[in-house]
Order: sequence, then C-alpha cells, then structure tokens
Amino acid sequence: MHSTISRTEFRNAMARVCAPVNVITTNGAAGRGGFTATAMCSVTDEPPTLLVCMNSRSAQTALFIENGRFCVNVLTQEHKTLAASFAGGEADMAARYAAAEWTNLASGNQALADAIVSFDCTLTEARLVGSHNILIGEVVDIRSRRDGHALLYFDRNYVHVPTQAGSFGG
Repeated sequence: MHSTISRTEFRNAMARVCAPVNVITTNGAAGRGGFTATAMCSVTDEPPTLLVCMNSRSAQTALFIENGRFCVNVLTQEHKTLAASFAGGEADMAARYAAAEWTNLASGNQALADAIVSFDCTLTEARLVGSHNILIGEVVDIRSRRDGHALLYFDRNYVHVPTQAGSFGG
C-alpha cells in the first residue's frame, strides 16, 4: 500500500514530537565532522546499540561512513548556540569545534565535555532509506553526568522542562 500522506503533512506531524537535541560527531582517518540531530534512539541493549538518522545529501555522509565511528552527545539547555552551529549555522568545522570543550575518547572520537551523556559508537551498519542514512552503532563507551536539563526540540522550537520528569515506574 502506498502512502497518501504528503511530505509537508508528515513533517508538520513530526514537529509535534518532542525530542532531545544531539550533536553527532566523528573523528578518524577521513577527518573530523559533526551535525545536529533529533533523530536518535536506542535499538537494543544486547549488544548496546543505537541509531542516528543523517540526511544523505550531507557532504559529511562519506566522512562518517569512512571513519566507521561516531559519538552521540546529548545537549543541555546551555547548548542552544552550539546546536545551531552544528545544524549548519557555522559552515567551518574547526569553528564549530572551537565553540566548545571536547574530551578525546579511546576510540579516537571526541565527546562534548559537558554533554548530559555521550555515547561513543562503532558504526555497524549504514542503510539508505529515502532521503536519510540510518547509522547504526554499537555503543563502546558512555560518559554521563547527573545534573543539567536536556535541550529539547518541539514544534520547531527549543523548549524547557523545568524539573526532572521522573520515571514511569511510579
């Protein structure tokens, strides 16, 4: 069955889904790169695996695939400017990285020093679906902190949740 949903209708509906803002980075033989994404989620916990979606028209696509690794950095409310920079507000990659403090990981990736959590991943699969590549990575290291409020994106704007939401378990 073929969908009758228009691209605009789908994009408007997806804008109503609240998501954390992440800067996805890579560093390796092909060079250093990074972009902002909200399309990130866990896949499985055995082995710990997550996925990130990256526009296939990005000039960085080959860089991420050739490096074979990436790091998902979950941003805080204080990272709005950094998010905008990695979303294309700053074209120069060196300038993007110069705007924050980074920690070198054993894999060769760089993690945002003050991210809420950073997932260091080895790329296990890249699959083109429509306009995006789905990058699937096995998590090989995690860095996290207990404080800070996640930078969230909803209805095409950053939103602030003033307190910790708590667990679903009651």
